[in-house]
Amino acid sequence: MDWGLKNRISRIINPTDGKAVMLAVDHGYFLGPTEKLESPTKTIRPLLKYCDSLMVTRGILRTSVDARFPIPVVLRVSGGSSIIGSDLSNEKITTSVKDAIRLNVSALAMSIFVGAKHEHDSLVSLGNLVNEAQEFGIPVLAVTAVGKELEKRDARYLSLACRIASEFGAHMVKTYYCENFEKVVESCPVPVIIAGGPKLAEREALELTFNAIKFGASGVDMGRNIWQSDHPVPMIRAVRSIVHGQANVNQAYDLFKKLVKEGPKKPKTVAEKVTISKPKKKVKRTK
Repeated sequence: MDWGLKNRISRIINPTDGKAVMLAVDHGYFLGPTEKLESPTKTIRPLLKYCDSLMVTRGILRTSVDARFPIPVVLRVSGGSSIIGSDLSNEKITTSVKDAIRLNVSALAMSIFVGAKHEHDSLVSLGNLVNEAQEFGIPVLAVTAVGKELEKRDARYLSLACRIASEFGAHMVKTYYCENFEKVVESCPVPVIIAGGPKLAEREALELTFNAIKFGASGVDMGRNIWQSDHPVPMIRAVRSIVHGQANVNQAYDLFKKLVKEGPKKPKTVAEKVTISKPKKKVKRTK
């Protein structure tokens, strides 16, 4: 593996423990202003320091993410359909590798739709993207999308989709957690990162995270289960405690409740930050 490619992957998947906490905020490319992502800057800013990387579109990256914050970016480069359209699988590459390089991203992400009407187009697009990205040492994350057909999320289908993605050259795969998830991981020769999916209760989302890591996932790429929570910062910290801290579900949920109870830390005022020391009075010594 080329040095640049290896270096970029290590920004996303921590080389110390082989795990990753990716924050997904790319939903608007087909969902528009979904709940609690209406103002991306407001949603993203408090969460940045708790994630390892950010999955985002170029539009939101340029308008809503502080370029001075050192966060590795996984750039979504596919799209072309919306939630109100007739077929979510009708995607093409919409962002060039050249623009991705201009944005200094660490990886590219695109969806593939195995078994769907536009399967062929999405898989050929994946192969072409890998070819071009490989020239510049940029890894590709393939997302095994199912569109509106949620019943496809079983081990047999996901094993097929993940393996095909890796065969086409994807360096990482994002997929769904399912029963017998270990079979999905075993049949895929590249790191598997799980999607958070639709919003769950906090404890259920933590159980999802724990089980995925337990059965071989290299990390999570969560969005709605973090920023649609009433307490997004405690939630991402609880998820992180499982992925990187080896916490179990009870420990992570206890941490979540503890952080919620403590509430957000108030920023220190100038008076609190600076301690003004008064000059000491000189004491005359007598012989």
